[in-house]
Amino acid sequence: MTILPTKISLFEITGCKIVGFLKLQWMIFLLLVFIPDSTIAKSFNFSDWGILLKKYIDSSTIDGIRLNTVNYRMLQSDPIFSQLVSDLESFLPSELQTHEEKLAFWINVYNVFAVKIVTDNYPLKSIKDIGGLFKSVWKHKAGVIGGKEYTLDEIEHEILRKMEEPRVHFAIVCASVSCPDLAKEVFGPERLNEQLNIQTKVFLTNPGKGMKVDAASKKIFLSSIFDWFKEDFGSRGGVLEFIHPYAATKDRQVLKHSSLRIFYIKYNWRLNGS
Repeated sequence: MTILPTKISLFEITGCKIVGFLKLQWMIFLLLVFIPDSTIAKSFNFSDWGILLKKYIDSSTIDGIRLNTVNYRMLQSDPIFSQLVSDLESFLPSELQTHEEKLAFWINVYNVFAVKIVTDNYPLKSIKDIGGLFKSVWKHKAGVIGGKEYTLDEIEHEILRKMEEPRVHFAIVCASVSCPDLAKEVFGPERLNEQLNIQTKVFLTNPGKGMKVDAASKKIFLSSIFDWFKEDFGSRGGVLEFIHPYAATKDRQVLKHSSLRIFYIKYNWRLNGS
């Protein structure tokens, strides 16, 4: 018995090739979507922190100083805050790639942990009440990032200050009245330069804790931050040179005066909220 070869039309062959090609394209698409790409930077999502900032920060006055106050009493029991702290524990900072990503991340972390250490010990009158004779609050373990415990001291001096950005001093907040205001928004790499400029200007135009200029007597009263960290402003020409662009227009000419005398405002360590 002779078996005749099956006749396959050109149309059928072409159709099979098209179907096969489409299947291949679909498989490639699925691989790209569902298999993680190790080359893509993974930033931490601080959206929960943004929600908390808007919810628990208000503008007020303490001891005659205007500032953004924090409602620690309500924030400490908010499950969103607990989840945020928990999420940070498993995030690996090594995933961050750019300078801006790292800087924004650690600024946010410092502020989260400063709030956390207050809520962990609330109620209290000052964050410094948490410390003791032999160990200040800055050296207490404040929180965990990627399985590693950090103190506020480590984040500020071993990470942030080493990134050589002096404006960071007006973005991190030590939960005290004389500190820069806690911003009502999350710091992000895309707008970081703008945000740091805003924070610096807001602080320096607050005469109660940032800067006050007495043009008649050629005196300038500055936050003690400029005394404690004066070396950090060396790369910007020194403290007065750094301040100049952020000062109010009426004060800029005084800042250039050769006989200008600098005094430092007494730091108010009272808690920046209730």
